[in-house]
Amino acid sequence: MQKLREYMKRYFIDAMGAMAQGLFASLLIGTIFKTIGQYLGLDFLVQLAGIASGAAGMAIGVAVANSMKAHPLVLYSCAVVGSAGYGLGADITLAGTEQVIHYTAGPAGAFFAVIAAVELGMLVSKKTKVDILVTPSVTILAGFAVAKLLCPAIAYIMYYLGEFINTATVMHPFVMGIIVSVVVGIILTLPISSAAICSMIGISGIAGGAAVVGCCAQMVGFAASSFRENKWGGVVSQGLGTSMLQMGNICRRPQIWIPATLASAVVGPVSTLVFKLECTGVSAGMGTCGMVGPLGILADMGSSANMWIGTILCCIVLPAVLSFVFSEIMRKFGWIQMGDQQL
Repeated sequence: MQKLREYMKRYFIDAMGAMAQGLFASLLIGTIFKTIGQYLGLDFLVQLAGIASGAAGMAIGVAVANSMKAHPLVLYSCAVVGSAGYGLGADITLAGTEQVIHYTAGPAGAFFAVIAAVELGMLVSKKTKVDILVTPSVTILAGFAVAKLLCPAIAYIMYYLGEFINTATVMHPFVMGIIVSVVVGIILTLPISSAAICSMIGISGIAGGAAVVGCCAQMVGFAASSFRENKWGGVVSQGLGTSMLQMGNICRRPQIWIPATLASAVVGPVSTLVFKLECTGVSAGMGTCGMVGPLGILADMGSSANMWIGTILCCIVLPAVLSFVFSEIMRKFGWIQMGDQQL
């Protein structure tokens, strides 16, 4: 059992957390550059955004390998493996048409290919006198073989999962607005990557909007409900950083998660039914971290007055007010006490 916990931490906490960092250092920062560049007319930022986004697979490869403490030659070789896993996929015929698209495995493909490459590369690393040739060869060939084997299946799974969620949200915006908002918001606070998951499944449309506001509700919600303990420093670290900072406190006092989660359940259907906010891919899982989520909504839908009102209301105002009110009610009944949310 202990060994299983170690493997789960190595692959699905440490490695997945590193994948999110790799995504942020490439695709996400590229999205921010692109949005700023488009709004301010700075063409060099738009150009830089394309370069940064194109390096996502390599960034994930290096980040995941580093989290697994790979030797240098294995680490550097994983840039190639990550790029291969990110770009390989399957040709999918769109439903009701004859149009065929190439859907890549994206972050999920890079993630699994790099894990296999690191484990196999480390078996030979520093074991021979020609390590400079053997280690990169084994690492790259092993990672590429795994990518070729798994990426088509991963691409199919991610595509159809995303299509199901996106279509279901359009058909049932109230129920799915609640489900998507709450689930993605909870994932954001857990030590796994909501941004990576949203990118993997290709979430878009009003489902992506629900995901954004759910993530915002967790980050802004914890910042508001814990203001007594953490003051303005907590607002910045949680509201613009991550609600994951509260995981230690959540493990000790799980009820402190209720206010932000209830706020997610409220703002989700407000987003899908009232303002019909939309967002695509990785931005949908970022919430207010660096304001990527709100910027993603504005980038996808334009900066009309209605969009500004809906984005500010659903991403910041409602989560803060609702979480604070729910928290104060729970404090009144003694379910949340002073210090429970201290960072």
